[in-house]
Amino acid sequence: MVPSRARVLVLVALLLLAPALAAAATPRILSARVVAPSELRLRFSGALPRADAENFRLTTAREPDIPIAVQQVRPAPGNRFVLTFAQRLMPAEHYHLELVSPPIRREVQPSPWALLLTVMIAAAFINNFVFTRYLGLCIFFGVSKRRDTAIGMGITFTLVMIATAMLSWALDRYVLGPLRLGFLQILVFIGVVAFVVQFLDTMLRKTHPVLHRRFGIYLMLITTNCIILAVPLLNAQAGSGPLEALALAIGSGAGFALALFLMSCARERMEYARVPLPFQGLPIAFALAGLFALAFMGFSGLDFFR
Repeated sequence: MVPSRARVLVLVALLLLAPALAAAATPRILSARVVAPSELRLRFSGALPRADAENFRLTTAREPDIPIAVQQVRPAPGNRFVLTFAQRLMPAEHYHLELVSPPIRREVQPSPWALLLTVMIAAAFINNFVFTRYLGLCIFFGVSKRRDTAIGMGITFTLVMIATAMLSWALDRYVLGPLRLGFLQILVFIGVVAFVVQFLDTMLRKTHPVLHRRFGIYLMLITTNCIILAVPLLNAQAGSGPLEALALAIGSGAGFALALFLMSCARERMEYARVPLPFQGLPIAFALAGLFALAFMGFSGLDFFR
């Protein structure tokens, strides 16, 4: 009787441990990294039963029903494989990888540095808030008369942008989201911007009074600036992570500072030009802004990882 009971217990234990043993025997994807222009490098925890192109299926997160054709699968030492695809892969894109045998699924996350550079370049050049979206024009035309004032405002605006974007992102992610208070985003973000600008205004008045007098009313206009409010709203709408939110804040601030610097240089030179009386002042400034906007259209389609 005792041996039969022991056999029964052993069989029951094997039946209970069979799924765990099978899962342990199945190889796992330890790492997946996109390498431009068209390679995906994989590392597995064990050997794969199949290493042909039909065993892999890669799709983008935006188009999960359209697979990307695999041209070649090259094995490498240490259970590594290099997959070459028929079309270009973007290191800043989200991909979904599936294997037929064994059935494995893996989300291929974008490279942090590629994502950071892509968002920054897009916000600063391709989708410049001033020259492509025509936001923040009040401060843009008011502070771009002198180069030193434009440089100071550009640096100040970038610092305020980074501080407000990250504070707004943290409040939206950890306070408004869990409490389901998303309808208060605009009010909360305006409050954050007002707090940061008031703090900066007090600090500049105490430490740099000359710079504070040069900024004048335009420093307080940062509170209601369209750009500084648009960045937190875009981050909240897209559900961005901390890295994407920081990259968008840096890129948009740098783009606004670049626009101020270029415009201030052009307007200082226009003071020595013979401008007809009807075009003096804001009319010629709007014409210059239009020419800069045409120039920035040349950045459309820019791909940093080409």
